Amino acid sequence: MTGPVVGVVGAGAVGQSLATGLVSVALAERLVVVSRREEQTRGLVADLQDLAVSARSRTSVGAGDTADLHECDAVVVTLRTDFTNTNARDIRRGGATANAPAVGILAKELHGYQGAVLVVTNPVDLMARRFAQVSGCARVYGIGSNLDSARYRLLLAQYAQVSPERVQGHVIGEHGDLAVPCLSTTTVDGRPVTAPAGAIVEELQQRPALIRAGIGRTRCGPAGAVLSTLRKVLGLVDGIEELSVPYGDVWLGIPMHFTGGVAAPCLPSLTRHELLCLDSAASSLRDAYTHLPAQTERIPT
Repeated sequence: MTGPVVGVVGAGAVGQSLATGLVSVALAERLVVVSRREEQTRGLVADLQDLAVSARSRTSVGAGDTADLHECDAVVVTLRTDFTNTNARDIRRGGATANAPAVGILAKELHGYQGAVLVVTNPVDLMARRFAQVSGCARVYGIGSNLDSARYRLLLAQYAQVSPERVQGHVIGEHGDLAVPCLSTTTVDGRPVTAPAGAIVEELQQRPALIRAGIGRTRCGPAGAVLSTLRKVLGLVDGIEELSVPYGDVWLGIPMHFTGGVAAPCLPSLTRHELLCLDSAASSLRDAYTHLPAQTERIPT
């Protein structure tokens, strides 16, 4: 029996980190790298092949095009169109106008695809929705809230001086300024959180800026969130991931429980305040989606 085939679209910072992780842990039998930057793709593939041999990974790596993605068990969308982000607030939404046409073009080319699609391109709640609506694919998930949740659990664990595995809690809503920590149901060793909630939430919001200031762009964290999700969508393990999926008439992050690769929502009980915050995120994302550019036939250069 052969292992899964995974396609990665985009050879930038996140695509490179993800591909490196995929080869290092040999999650896929075969990895297909797709990017419109041919020279960059050839270089990345060669480097990954060197990694595979050096690390004795069973993963075979090759370049491909969008037609090859139809043969993959899962496709990860990390593409990013060139643009200058001038947003002082809602940083992740800064790429909406630039990235939406490229995501839409890819979605058209993957129309009818039967595998799972993980969208990493920001603003992920808007891009996952755009990809799903244009492609008609049934298994589309946006990566972001699970990374927020991992950071949240890490910060709480550091405060409580325990391992992150002993913290249970979710961050839902937008992967962005309107993220909603589920403080009321968060526990450490099964007990309610006693950490200063305000300080934890503030540090959570500041963490992406800390990373950008040091290395220019987040890459390893998103790659780790994708690897964790791939194991579940491919049916390799069961468990929960906070992913951007349909929520009423919008897409935003909620916990999804995977069993044998099949996902079901498992939203925790929310306080009135948490529900109001989630509704506020939904309203903002609903409005933002109406301002995305109409679908075009070419990717802007």
